[in-house]
Amino acid sequence: MKKKYKIILGTILAFFILVVLVGLILPSNYEFQRSVMIKASPEEVHELVGDLKNWSQWEPWRDEDPTIKTTLGEKSTGVGASQSWKGESGDGRLVFTKCSIEEGITYDLFFDQDQYKCFSSMSYKKVEEGTEVTWLMKGNASPPILGSYFALMMESMIGKMFENGLEKLQQALEKK
Repeated sequence: MKKKYKIILGTILAFFILVVLVGLILPSNYEFQRSVMIKASPEEVHELVGDLKNWSQWEPWRDEDPTIKTTLGEKSTGVGASQSWKGESGDGRLVFTKCSIEEGITYDLFFDQDQYKCFSSMSYKKVEEGTEVTWLMKGNASPPILGSYFALMMESMIGKMFENGLEKLQQALEKK
């Protein structure tokens, strides 16, 4: 009977060690993006993307967590524009670090009372059919080991929300 418990305990310990070792080897950085072509000018796109007051027309977050309550900062557009949110899924805030009608926006994202930070952008590229909008997110997941597994799952967790947001942005602009 003792031999059976030793085998079970040894198997559990070996599995735990394997999980830790793999977590140490996996990268903790993540980066992904999604794009959509919208039949609208960069100026029209920027009207909805470059002003946080207009994000409710297309952002995908409330689809995932309807309890989210958003508060705009003192500025809603331009460098320094900000918003914060709270909901059942957590809290966070974002701050624009770039806001250009021609190129798009960049912003820093902070989650869980500023414990985690990542970078995001929405760039515009004028094309013959309209504007290609690319939404990007990148960052470093911590703590080590668990963060590496989290980084591995980021694209599958957030990528679909980016796709939904870009689709809603496309619909909002092409209805006009």
